[in-house]
Amino acid sequence: MSGPTLVIELAEPLSRTALREFRALMVGLSSHFDEKRPWFFAVNVPAERLGVEDRREKDWRKPFPLPLLGKASADEELTARVGFNPQREDWRRPFLVYLMGPGVGDENIFDAEHADEPEVEAILGFRPTHAVNVSAGCNREIDHVATALLTAAVMDVIGGVANVELLDEQASVVAGLPGVLGIAGDDWMALGSAEFLRAWVGHPAFRRPSLPPHLRNATQ
Repeated sequence: MSGPTLVIELAEPLSRTALREFRALMVGLSSHFDEKRPWFFAVNVPAERLGVEDRREKDWRKPFPLPLLGKASADEELTARVGFNPQREDWRRPFLVYLMGPGVGDENIFDAEHADEPEVEAILGFRPTHAVNVSAGCNREIDHVATALLTAAVMDVIGGVANVELLDEQASVVAGLPGVLGIAGDDWMALGSAEFLRAWVGHPAFRRPSLPPHLRNATQ
């Protein structure tokens, strides 16, 4: 995928109940849903279903009644950053959202991404057994916002800790946000909760890199 990617680190395998709720969430959010393998979802998620305002025309689409922004509301600055251009925007918002690790698939990728991470494990307080990748297929500003909000929605259902790559000079800003567990990797990685992701999306300094370094290296 060419857009931003976020990783949800999991302390233990997901229960059957959590897996059912994970699939149900993805089906409910998606305008297109395809399960490539168990728990590997290729989906299209309209941005308005993630709480991002559709600004083309008033009442052009009915709002999706799922408050993924929590108690927060999109301020004018956030709305301006993710405003739609109907001439250019891809309304399908393609994503790959998939569980990986022992017994579920992509185990080699999981092992490569989680090799030799003592600093991360110290912050998490556990060694991840599995992870969920949330990868956007487009790389506009709205895709960065949608990726963070979709990841937060998944975490509401399955738990886990978000692994977020940072750009230069973002660590000092992120460190003061609610839900942050810690900063690792020489200030290029933040670990935090769904609350952190929603707070980060609403911050003026928000911007997600297109692909974390460990994922870039794995694809080279």
